[in-house]
Amino acid sequence: MEIAVYKPYGDHEFQSLIERIHPPRVCIDNDTCRNCSIVKVDSANKHGILLEMVQVLTDLDLLILRSYICSDGGWLMDVFHVTDQLGNKITDESLILYIEQAICASRRGSREVQTCAGRNVRPRQFSMEHTAMEMTATDRPGLMSEISAVLAELGCHVSGAVAWTHNNRAACIVYLEDDLKHGPIMDPYRVAQIQAQLENVVEAHHYEGERRSVRLSAPAASQTHTERRLHQLMAADRDYEKCCSCGYDSSEDDVAHRQKKGCNSTEVKIENCKEKGYSIVTVRSMDRPKLLFDTICTLTDLQYVVFHASISSFESIAFQEYYVRHKNGWTLHSESERRRIIQNLMAATERRVSHGLRLDVTTQNRVGLLADITRVFRENGLSISRTEVGVQGEKAVGTFYVKDTSGQAVNSETLETVRREIGGTVLVANESLKRPSSQPTNLSNTSPSLSTSSGKQDDKPGFSLGSMFWSQLEWLSSNFRPIKS
Repeated sequence: MEIAVYKPYGDHEFQSLIERIHPPRVCIDNDTCRNCSIVKVDSANKHGILLEMVQVLTDLDLLILRSYICSDGGWLMDVFHVTDQLGNKITDESLILYIEQAICASRRGSREVQTCAGRNVRPRQFSMEHTAMEMTATDRPGLMSEISAVLAELGCHVSGAVAWTHNNRAACIVYLEDDLKHGPIMDPYRVAQIQAQLENVVEAHHYEGERRSVRLSAPAASQTHTERRLHQLMAADRDYEKCCSCGYDSSEDDVAHRQKKGCNSTEVKIENCKEKGYSIVTVRSMDRPKLLFDTICTLTDLQYVVFHASISSFESIAFQEYYVRHKNGWTLHSESERRRIIQNLMAATERRVSHGLRLDVTTQNRVGLLADITRVFRENGLSISRTEVGVQGEKAVGTFYVKDTSGQAVNSETLETVRREIGGTVLVANESLKRPSSQPTNLSNTSPSLSTSSGKQDDKPGFSLGSMFWSQLEWLSSNFRPIKS
């Protein structure tokens, strides 16, 4: 017996007509809830629209406390409970207007949004003005330093860079400008030369047959969100293959207990709801920045549609429940497909988890700066596990997560040497410093530990590429800290 599967009518002109007749409505309610703003969106549905909405909120570094998603029957009604980074409601009219315009623009395919302050704020990608270098390779100490040194030697100015490491794999996206022409690198011969030099660096420490990839893309070649593209790069590099999940118990302390023992702190379960024809995907993990974006990004790229969802967090534990079907209408019946979804979701939650000491760096921007900073780390025996850097005016700002390559804690003497050689301001965002017994720590540019209300370290990077687009607005000019979502 064959089971008929409902598929929505897919005529693009008809869908466009529906969107023109019923444009998306965005309402930001500051009256209903005492502690947060409620962002309500209802609109005609399409694949990927949920990710676009979450992307708008997370690029503005807003904290999503809870979310309720319903998008069955070709129409969506989504609710997000949000606050700003300080736990306050969204009351600034400029920000409210931007959120309304940006979510509606994502439906119309517009790539720019005019704010009431008279400024254009683009999505979180640079490909219209820069050449993008994408790289995946085996992770090893000094890799970022060697790549940056080659780019500096070839006269490439780094305008932004994001790098992740996971399961001994590394992926990075570096946005480049020609140092002499102050624009994207357009000459095909020069692009080929740069790519060949970078491939030599990546291949130098690889065994035959090992996976690696280096690619330079021309301006406007890709409009993919930077962090979504990083997920795609690492998934294509199969960093998820070592991830596994065996479910979790009902104890509130289970995830935290497993993390303390050094176990994987993410658990994924998949069940089928035969009555409604959904697969129920449940993810439970330690809460951290942009967790909601990462899981929805993964489901979207795997071609699964979220019909209903409930997302919440309690202290440091995040709980996400999704009712999904494949874009073609089927549920998760195959064991191999279930395993693939579980592995990919676990990898997505782990890639942004940072290990090591977090350093927030602000210094005068110059050609070769990234090469100099990463060289200092390498010469002092530090390895970069994650980084995010960019330019604000004449200043370069960024966050580096570094580890001692010998496996020891980073001591204050090494940190002082790094701070002195880098120059500018180097802020320490946690207290995992090993202090030599013979000498007390005296760092003029260190900050107190950043922690959550429960006393646990909060993984909040000090710089966000999304924040760069707001850096000229006075009300966000000094704010560069993403928060948990």
